[in-house]
Amino acid sequence: MLSQTLAPTVRTALVKFEESSSPSAWKCLDKNLLLAQIKLRLQDPFQVNQGKQIFCGPAAILFELVRTQPLRYLEICRSIYETGGFEGKSVRFKASEKLRHSECRLRMNPVDWMILSTLRESENRFLPVEADAPEIMRNLAGLTKSWQMKGWTKEVLGYSYVRYHNTFLYGEWEALKEAREVIASGGVAFGLITSQSLFGKELSFLPSPNHWLSIMGNISIQDDEWEEDNKRISLDVYSWGQKLQIDQDESLFEDYFWGVVLGTGD
Repeated sequence: MLSQTLAPTVRTALVKFEESSSPSAWKCLDKNLLLAQIKLRLQDPFQVNQGKQIFCGPAAILFELVRTQPLRYLEICRSIYETGGFEGKSVRFKASEKLRHSECRLRMNPVDWMILSTLRESENRFLPVEADAPEIMRNLAGLTKSWQMKGWTKEVLGYSYVRYHNTFLYGEWEALKEAREVIASGGVAFGLITSQSLFGKELSFLPSPNHWLSIMGNISIQDDEWEEDNKRISLDVYSWGQKLQIDQDESLFEDYFWGVVLGTGD
């Protein structure tokens, strides 16, 4: 059934991966399990999930890769599995031997770990990526900066024009309007938020940015104006393996939305 829903090029690449006799470059990755998880993601990109690791930035990138470029996703999976790395637009991403020989306590699905840990490690100069490290070390090693999201948007997703719209002080409406235009033109948008507050779970009196997500669309700003009158802002996003809706009034949104990385083809 899955093969009937895939493009011919993706089906062919999947069969070649299945039939390949190349050994794994990773200590604890089982190819049969990996292939099963790849097929699930090709069928449903929301299967991509960072689990209990602090990989929200790379996970948002990976979600858009699976959703919009399934063939490249499959090619990257095979390359990382067999060689330990893959080619970006202008640089090669290569997992260290230490990472590839990690123990199997990954705290997430192996196929996602393989890619997300490789991306995360590529940006970590001082803090190693270790699946079973203490929580405080995993939190520090997993922090994603805006320039790292820009780099992955260019190198992994292949967008040639990438920019970051900072909204730390102002500019939320302009950022969302631009994100809406970018998404409509076939580009991608990644938002930086205070997660627990913008999703309405817990208000923070000293908010700080702590979570990246993929903005999928359906961006609505009442009357498309940013006036003193309190208005509603809503948008669909990918986060933690789910499609969620952010729906907040203007004042809350201003407090907990910190910026957006945008990627387009030109």
